[in-house]
Amino acid sequence: MAKESTKVSKRNAKVADEGKKRRTKKDPSAPKRGLSAYMFFSQDQRQQVKEENPEATFGSIGKLLGEKWKSMTDDDKKPYIAKAEADKKRYESEKAAAADKQSDEE
Repeated sequence: MAKESTKVSKRNAKVADEGKKRRTKKDPSAPKRGLSAYMFFSQDQRQQVKEENPEATFGSIGKLLGEKWKSMTDDDKKPYIAKAEADKKRYESEKAAAADKQSDEE
């Protein structure tokens, strides 16, 4: 038979002492956030950077992508910015639809 413990762990005591509330779990059916222009660029260019630098680690690929993004002109970034704006609109509409659906259920 298992012994019941009345011991309070440090973590639980700390949370109780500070009066902090735990974060609620995210709704798995909630829409995914929109990606930034840089993330669209990164998805598009990651494979090319990997091929150019086969010895590069995950972190160094990220650094190379960041340097490449910084060196781009605003005109070069326009297609990625347009994708990001479209994705933001998609997210906003899905978020509104989810809020409407949730209010209908209540």
